[in-house]
Amino acid sequence: MKKVTGSLALALMVAIAAPAQAQTGKFAVINIQSAIVSTKDGQKAAAELDTKFGPRRKQVDARKAEIDSLRDQLQKGQNTLSDAAKNEIYKNIDQKTKSLNRDMEDAQAELEQDQNRLIQDLSQKIMVVIDKYAKDNGYTLVLDVSSPQTPVLFASNTIDITKEIVDLYDKGSAAMAPVAPAPGSTK
Repeated sequence: MKKVTGSLALALMVAIAAPAQAQTGKFAVINIQSAIVSTKDGQKAAAELDTKFGPRRKQVDARKAEIDSLRDQLQKGQNTLSDAAKNEIYKNIDQKTKSLNRDMEDAQAELEQDQNRLIQDLSQKIMVVIDKYAKDNGYTLVLDVSSPQTPVLFASNTIDITKEIVDLYDKGSAAMAPVAPAPGSTK
């Protein structure tokens, strides 16, 4: 009985190992973040975000310069300004700094929301290209090496398909739906 059980176990191990060996295939890696920002649509989306948020950046810089000017005024007048004048400048600096910080947080949240929406849209489109490329070229596994959660410690450059995916995406992007403009941007 032990001989039959041992033979059965050996046959089972061979049966399991044979398909596993037969299914070895091609592997590839892609830096999906790099691919997304390298596409023409990704570059266009980045430019749209820069256009939308550029004026806000200039306003923030002007407000920072105003606060710095008040700090300079306070420092230069340390010995000549009355306590009341110093307190008024301190109060003004504090109010302007708090207001600026709130506005910067709001702008940052809006920027992140717009970026996430655009990245989600582009990710969905590029995944279609990756899927087709992998199937057409016989890949059994494609790993995203841009994510710190992907435990890839080494990957040869010969299996990196990032450039090929960007090129295919850009070739096919004319046939795809255009990326929606960022809310509030003018076209």
